Amino acid sequence: MLSKVLHRVALATTLAVATAGAAFAIDISGAGATFPYPIYAKWADSYKKETGNGLNYQSIGSGGGIKQIKARTVTFGASDQPLKAEDLEAAGLTQWPQVIGGIVPVVNLDGVASGELVLDGKTLASIFLGEIKSWDDAAIKKLNPKAKLPAAAIAVVHRSDGSGTTFNFTNYLSKVSADWKSKVGENASVEWPVGIGAKGNEGVANNVANTKGAVGYVEYAYAKQNKLTYTKLVNKDGKTVAPTTPTFQAAASNADWANAPGFYQILTDQPGAQSWPITAATFILLPKAPQDTAAAAEALKFFGWAFAKGAKAAEELDYIPLPANVVALIKKSWTANVKDASGKPLASN
Repeated sequence: MLSKVLHRVALATTLAVATAGAAFAIDISGAGATFPYPIYAKWADSYKKETGNGLNYQSIGSGGGIKQIKARTVTFGASDQPLKAEDLEAAGLTQWPQVIGGIVPVVNLDGVASGELVLDGKTLASIFLGEIKSWDDAAIKKLNPKAKLPAAAIAVVHRSDGSGTTFNFTNYLSKVSADWKSKVGENASVEWPVGIGAKGNEGVANNVANTKGAVGYVEYAYAKQNKLTYTKLVNKDGKTVAPTTPTFQAAASNADWANAPGFYQILTDQPGAQSWPITAATFILLPKAPQDTAAAAEALKFFGWAFAKGAKAAEELDYIPLPANVVALIKKSWTANVKDASGKPLASN
């Protein structure tokens, strides 16, 4: 009898330990920007293998991510359009940059390889305004005197969803074209004068890949993954540059994060001979007083892990990791801003 009792106690203890072990696995949820999805997916896979904790990230666009985190239906939101300090305060959110990347114009033209076609900001704006309608237009020819440009109609592809990629793209066009600024302006969603809409960086990439004569804009990782033809651009200093890690870094080097309330920074049209004109940071949004403190604490662990161990993976996908001094500022902001009901910081750093 005693042996049976001991057996039952041992079995119960084993089950309790197993159940407790399972309870320690915390899955976090996020939604938003498609711009960083490739690197978030890669980080999540590595983090799951290392810790057993998973990340369910919905790549639905920055607008959707902002809505979901404001509604508190996810652990964190992700947006390539940063919220201003007053908007963060009103929504009870804190914000920080997680990684930097580049937005690139992509085209589908027979006989034109990546980096062979050069565009400048004014010409790009005129294309998306619908004023330049054909690939053999004089403005494009002037920038590409040796190129064999077809007398083909330009098919403009743009985002149909609320998008931080669109915000940064239209922010850039507004800086380089007075016509664009007055007629369309900058926002996550705009009234596009011409073109067809597609959802997410994925949708734009697929549409450009399948449409002859198309032009669109995507995060650089999507251009590479889908083997799309990207253009070079003439930057603020009048230099022709290609989208590369060094040109993204050159643009990002001007950012003064320490003096940016809520880390609000726009990195488009930065000066510098090597600067890529449409460089952008992507941001994380987290409640200052999370309803699920365990999930929020795990989210901070995940993003801290990404800062510490995710740089190589980011660089392999042509994203730019943040400098150590900026990471230190971000971690300090976690301690100051994200707390439980008793006022205790959730960050373990």
